[in-house]
Amino acid sequence: MENWPFGMAVLALMLFLGVPISFALTGVGLVGVAAIIGWTPALSLLGSVFFDNGRDYSLSVLPLFLLMGNFVVQSGIASELYTSAYAWLRHRKGGLATATVVACGAFSSVCGSSMATAATMTRIALPSMRRFGYPDQLSTASIAAGGTLGILIPPSVILVFYGIMAQQDIGKLFLAGLIPGLIGIIGYAMAVRLSLHLRKIDLPTEPKLPLLDRIHALKGTAGAIVLFAFVMGGIYFGVFTPTESAGMGAGGAFLLVVLSGKFTWASFLSVLYDTMKTTAMMFFILFGALTFSNYVNMSGMTGDIQNFLSVFGESRLAFILIILCIYLVLGCVLESLSMIMLTVPVFFPIAAAHGIDLIWFGIFVVMVTEISYITPPIGMNAFVLRSVVPDVKLGTIFSGLLPFVVMDILRIALVTAIPGLVLFLT
Repeated sequence: MENWPFGMAVLALMLFLGVPISFALTGVGLVGVAAIIGWTPALSLLGSVFFDNGRDYSLSVLPLFLLMGNFVVQSGIASELYTSAYAWLRHRKGGLATATVVACGAFSSVCGSSMATAATMTRIALPSMRRFGYPDQLSTASIAAGGTLGILIPPSVILVFYGIMAQQDIGKLFLAGLIPGLIGIIGYAMAVRLSLHLRKIDLPTEPKLPLLDRIHALKGTAGAIVLFAFVMGGIYFGVFTPTESAGMGAGGAFLLVVLSGKFTWASFLSVLYDTMKTTAMMFFILFGALTFSNYVNMSGMTGDIQNFLSVFGESRLAFILIILCIYLVLGCVLESLSMIMLTVPVFFPIAAAHGIDLIWFGIFVVMVTEISYITPPIGMNAFVLRSVVPDVKLGTIFSGLLPFVVMDILRIALVTAIPGLVLFLT
């Protein structure tokens, strides 16, 4: 496997056969490194990757943010966010669907998981939209698309992975994701209106609530707003590090559960178990990716790809367009975490060589990866919705998602043309 195209072919075959990505990355990385430097140093390097990273203090940010997200889900804040968003948007056409998108964005900002957001909001929002006559095509699409915001709006597990692999400041990555995330919410709200216009759907609206009533509707979301502001404000003003903010966020989310009256010892232990299980899985994936990264560096893959890209000149825009096309193709056959783990070790050194800011590149990669959550045939959020509401066909969900995919592409074009939208807060 000293020849890297053969190693990549073996990796692709393992993934096709259903081998877990952590084992596939670790296996190919280990054997590939052994073929280059021998088995004894390869095994020593493998042990170093697992042992040194396993006791790295900075990695504690991952389980703490996962714990925060699990507590937020348990607190039941999602329904409060949806009710508040609807109170402000009920008088607009497609107000329920737009409120769903806004609630998804807000919930994902304190949850950090796209699939958890999609699953939770499906149970809350879909019955209401059906009751008001919204077609399943628009209803499910607004939930699936809104759920993708969970991997961009901080705290994002995907951004943590990218920061570790590309050795970038996780706090800066979180701040860089805020404005593109807000643009994503606005774009999806526009996609709702576009869907109504293209399909000539006439939906009922409700009278506009008085301002005081709308402000009062925010009462139930105060905890989530304060928690998000506390976590991100602490990072932005340098009060504490991302790891410390994760600990404070987990403590704040636990307090939300207690204040909501939903604390039980059984649910508390269940949250701890789920967090532990997910952390172990993600650590194995991360360490496998780092092992694979060693193979990528030693095999000369990065240099060969950079030589290939030089055919297209030194243009940064040409490089970005090529990367965009590669991710769109990979998104048809891989889910987002797999894409990040496979491609970041290869592409971030090339991006650095092209003079591209690696904080900006991380947000770009995550935004491109977002599309894979809502495009066939993988489209994880579509499958999550399908599992929650099995009476809706996958084709119905995917067809409704087309305007949202268009908005994602326009957003990528916008931040590519104006990098300051990403870097302004950093």
